[in-house]
Amino acid sequence: MDMSPLLISVEVAVCSTIFAAVFGIGLAYMAMKLRRLRMVFDVVLTLPLVLPPTVVGFFLLMVFGKNGVLGKFLYEIGLPFVFSLRGAIVAAFVVSFPLVYRAVRSAMEQMDKQMVAAARTLGITEKKILFRVILPNCRSGILAGIILAFARSMGEFGATMMLAGNIPQKTQTMALAVYTAVQSGHREQAYFWSWCIVLLAVVAMIGILLLERKTQTKEDDGF
Repeated sequence: MDMSPLLISVEVAVCSTIFAAVFGIGLAYMAMKLRRLRMVFDVVLTLPLVLPPTVVGFFLLMVFGKNGVLGKFLYEIGLPFVFSLRGAIVAAFVVSFPLVYRAVRSAMEQMDKQMVAAARTLGITEKKILFRVILPNCRSGILAGIILAFARSMGEFGATMMLAGNIPQKTQTMALAVYTAVQSGHREQAYFWSWCIVLLAVVAMIGILLLERKTQTKEDDGF
């Protein structure tokens, strides 16, 4: 059996999760410092989570397509996103990013703000406060968001189909392989790739539960 869907899915998930982690943490930190525009910020950044993946894919196609806002420029410099692995990564990133953002945002809101205030009174720079105070105290939320984003990227279908297509050994992920197998009547392949996705999702959920238990244990020990 051709194992390229697994390899492509892992590559797409790893790359998109890295981008989601970087942008999710950075924008969550920015949102925490906002006041008036925080609700607008939240709505815009969380929107891909509630929209149908095909709608997200359509808007991505409008942006990265050959005649799109960025697509025309990218085609001219030889970096097309449509029907390419880059497109699959972008699609997975857009749909998984809100999971990291919401998890980190929630963790930052729940942390003890007095620690940040104390650090500022000591003259510590905002950069050091972020990396030495905020992020270490939000570690569990960050890890949970990253795990969810990775699992979501592994199972992404609609946006990937719209932007990257379903090209075997190039953009065909496991989710797309299930669709292709069902359409062609290869039920055994559909079962195989479906169970692969289920197994990865179960592993991700177990990871989150273990993180929550570890966090709860530390809080109980603190009392």
